[in-house]
Amino acid sequence: MLRIILTVVWLLLTAWLAIWVGEGLFGVDQRHSILPFAGEDTLGGPILIGVAWGLLLTFGGTMTGFGRRTKLRGETRIGVGTIVELSRTGVTINDVPQYDLFLRVSPAEGDDFIGQLRMLIDPSDSAGLQVGQPVPVRYSTTDHDTVQLADLSDPTVREAMLQWRIDRGLIDPAQVRARTTGTAVPASVLEVRPTGRRREGQSELALKVLVAPEGAATWEADTTVFVYPQAVSRLQVGAPIWAYYRREDPHTVAVTIEKEATR
Repeated sequence: MLRIILTVVWLLLTAWLAIWVGEGLFGVDQRHSILPFAGEDTLGGPILIGVAWGLLLTFGGTMTGFGRRTKLRGETRIGVGTIVELSRTGVTINDVPQYDLFLRVSPAEGDDFIGQLRMLIDPSDSAGLQVGQPVPVRYSTTDHDTVQLADLSDPTVREAMLQWRIDRGLIDPAQVRARTTGTAVPASVLEVRPTGRRREGQSELALKVLVAPEGAATWEADTTVFVYPQAVSRLQVGAPIWAYYRREDPHTVAVTIEKEATR
């Protein structure tokens, strides 16, 4: 019901502004306008109406269908959404622009679908969002039109992102056990070489790493990792990384730039 009421109010405000602009274009004396809130003060009414219209579009839109709902309906699940389109809405709040992201969501069960996410993105962060990049999302099982960003600090969300990489071959099958059940320890890059392989917009690098568990002997291991082009600079010789390994097979190592979980 609230959604319907807000939609009607927004449409009425839109009609009011359209008539007011039309009167101005056709030279109508707006002191005698047919519109309410007109009269002698010909600017006060439009300013108030315009502000209300903008607020409804920016914030009320999350409930009226003009934007993303702030609360998903019904039962929700975790999925991974791949960005297929990224565009500015034209709205800026405190110098931070608002964007519409359209994502192809891969649910744990069922077919992929396209969902919308509307959010403010700081200019310093916008370069890190590219078409083809995966992001964790929450979605409703009954309404796929809108999604929300999921919290990467949630272990369930991290597991979903990890499973997405495994399913798409972004982690070598030989490394899966080390990555999912291994111990995370500090490591550093000794050698790096591009293999020329690409998958899901990511490039594969062949690495030689020095695994350095705290208080224990170090050793070298060869491994591979798929990364986005913008992250390649973080895997240069000498760069600190995290390595996952199982004690019974210390030379099978999976690596990440950032430690994603405590095991």
